[in-house]
Amino acid sequence: MVEDMVRTWAPDDFWQVAQPLIPAQAPRRQGGGKRRADDRAVLAAIVYLVQAGCSWWKLPAQMFGISRSTAHRRFTQWTADGLWERLHQQFLHRLGVVSEIDWSRAMVDSIAVRAEKGGISRGQTRSTAANPAARSMCCVTAVVYH
Repeated sequence: MVEDMVRTWAPDDFWQVAQPLIPAQAPRRQGGGKRRADDRAVLAAIVYLVQAGCSWWKLPAQMFGISRSTAHRRFTQWTADGLWERLHQQFLHRLGVVSEIDWSRAMVDSIAVRAEKGGISRGQTRSTAANPAARSMCCVTAVVYH
């Protein structure tokens, strides 16, 4: 059952793209320890979590043969390493190669968020601190390709 869930949520073609992008594990300084959980099983659990929209606590980790804490820890590591951006770019590239993306139409949805109040940070001049445009940031919430 575990293998079926992993293959369902991380099918072979998806895994072939993702596997080379996943950062290699750093060797343990003293060796030994528990065997590392399978990257494909962790990726499948994360994809399931995103698709199902459930919380980490509701993740049926036993169905993937891993623990929730392993899935969360690896998600955090992979996020910090930029895996999701690289994976997204790789799929966009592959879709572009086979002409499946019409780049003539794209929509970006964003919101403006006021910066938090506070003093002038190091390296900032008074002119940029007084400029309202410099105190806000843009947060992209969605990009839709047609």
